[in-house]
Amino acid sequence: MKLKLFTIAFATLLFAQACDVHDPYKEVDYTPPAIPKNVVVMNGDNRVDLFWDNNRDSDLAGYNVYVSDSYDGRYELIGSSDYNSFADYYAENGVTYYYAVTSYDYNSNESELSHDVIYATPRPEGFNQSVFDYRRFPNNSGYSFSKYSVFRYDDLSTDFFFEIYEDEFYLDVWDDTDIQDMGPTNDIYDIEFAPISGWSPTKDVKAIIGHTYVIWTWDNHFAKVRIFSMTGERIVFDWAYQLVEGEPQLKGLRNGETRTSLKRINIRP
Repeated sequence: MKLKLFTIAFATLLFAQACDVHDPYKEVDYTPPAIPKNVVVMNGDNRVDLFWDNNRDSDLAGYNVYVSDSYDGRYELIGSSDYNSFADYYAENGVTYYYAVTSYDYNSNESELSHDVIYATPRPEGFNQSVFDYRRFPNNSGYSFSKYSVFRYDDLSTDFFFEIYEDEFYLDVWDDTDIQDMGPTNDIYDIEFAPISGWSPTKDVKAIIGHTYVIWTWDNHFAKVRIFSMTGERIVFDWAYQLVEGEPQLKGLRNGETRTSLKRINIRP
C-alpha cells in the first residue's frame, strides 16, 4: 500500500474549499488533472533525472515529485516542476530511490501518484580517463572502478586493462571477470542495463572508438566503458560503475517498462 504525506498544497486545497462554501454562486472545481504517465528515470552521478508524458489538462498548474525507499512505502514530496521533467540533485550514489509524480491544477486539486514502477540507483561516473598498452606501459595500463584510479594491469584491484597485439587493440579482463561489447553508442548513457548473457569467452574484446563495453567485475558489480578516442599507445574512455552489488541498472528504466499488475493507492490520513 502506498502512502503519501500531507503537503502544503493539500492544506491550501482545504482552505480554498472552505472559502468556496460561503460563495453559493461560484462553481467549485474538485476534479484533479490526469495522473502522469510513462515516467522514466536516468541515473547519474549523485543525481536522478525524471521525465514523463506532458499532461494536456487545460487547467494544469504543475507537477509534484515524490520519493520513497520502496514501491509501496510512504512517499514524501521532494519538489515541484512546471514542466514534464525534474532533476533530483540530492540523490546519493549507491542508494535506491522509488519515484512517483502527480499533477495538480490551479484549484489545488492533485492527482493520485503515477502508477509506473520507477526506481533509480545513482552511481559514480568519470570522463576522459586514459589507460596505456600494458606491454609498454604496464604501470598505467589497468583501471579499477572501485578505486576510481589507474593501476598496473596485474594489480589485484584492476578490473580491465588495455592491450595492443599485432596492431589490433583490445580490452582485457582476468578469468574472474567478464566483458561484453555492446556495440556503437552515442554516449556513456545509452546502455541502461547490464546484459544477462553474451559475455566474451576469451576474456577480451576488440577496442573500437564509439563502442560501449559492459564489465561484470569479480566482486559482482557492473560497470560500463565507452571508448572516446585511441592512439598507438592508449585509449581515452568514459565510464560508469554501479556501487550496489548485483545491481544491473547502469542508466534507468526503458520507456514503457512498467508493472501494470501493481496499483499504487493514494491514502490520505
